[in-house]
Amino acid sequence: MRKPIIAGNWKMHKTVAESLELVNALKPLVAGVTNVEIVVAPTFTALAFVSQVVGGSNIALAAQNMYWEDSGAFTGEISPLMLKDVGCEYVILGHSERRQYFGETNETVNHKVKAAHVHGLKPIVCVGERLEQREAGIAHDVIRDHIVHGLAGLTAAEMLESVIAYEPVWAIGTGKTATPDQAQDVHAFIRGLLTEIFSADVADQVRIQYGGSVKPENVSELMAQPDVDGGLVGGASLRADLFAQIVKH
Repeated sequence: MRKPIIAGNWKMHKTVAESLELVNALKPLVAGVTNVEIVVAPTFTALAFVSQVVGGSNIALAAQNMYWEDSGAFTGEISPLMLKDVGCEYVILGHSERRQYFGETNETVNHKVKAAHVHGLKPIVCVGERLEQREAGIAHDVIRDHIVHGLAGLTAAEMLESVIAYEPVWAIGTGKTATPDQAQDVHAFIRGLLTEIFSADVADQVRIQYGGSVKPENVSELMAQPDVDGGLVGGASLRADLFAQIVKH
C-alpha cells in the first residue's frame, strides 16, 4: 500500500522569519497525522532554520533544487552535501519553472537525480506537459521523454526511493486543475512506463504526486484516483490552515 505524500513547495516566498512563522503554525495543525507523509520545501536561506523546528516531528524537509557536484567552483549553486547537512530528506528536481526559466533539461535532471541518491536524498522528480503540447495531443510523448531520460540509469532500489510529481504546466499557478480523470490518465501512463523500465512490482510501489493548483476544494477528488498518491502543493502551502486541510483531506 502506497503511503500518500503531500509536499508544500514554497517557491521564492517567505523570509526566514515568515518561514518560521508558517512552519510553527503548521506543526500543531498536522500533529498526529500518520497516514500521510508531510513535506515542506522552503527557500535555501530558510532551510537550516525550518529544519530546527521540524526536527523530530512528522514533517520532513525538502529543498527546491540542487546541483549535482559535491563541491567546487560553481558560484551560486547548492550541493547535495549541503542539503544533507541542514537536514533535508527530499529534494525537488526538474520542476517546470526550473525547466522553463533556467534551462533545465532531462539530462541535467538525470545528473541531479543520480547525485541525490548517492547522498541518500530522495528526489521528487517533476514531469509534465505545456498547454500547447497537450492541445497537440503529444502529452504522453512529453511525459515519456521526461521519464525515460530523467530516470535513465537508476536502479530499482533507487527508483523505490524516488517520488514522481506529475505537474501539467498549464495548471501551475493558473487556478486551472487537471480533472481527476485527466490526472488519473497520466498517472496510470507513468506507472505503465515504470513497469516497462523497471518492473510491475517497482511501479506498484512508487508514489506519483499530482501538482497543479491543488487546494482543499479539489484534493479529495484527485486523491480518490487509484494512481494519485499525493500532491505537490504550491500556493496553498503558503498558508498553514489551507495546507493542513489538504494534508487531512
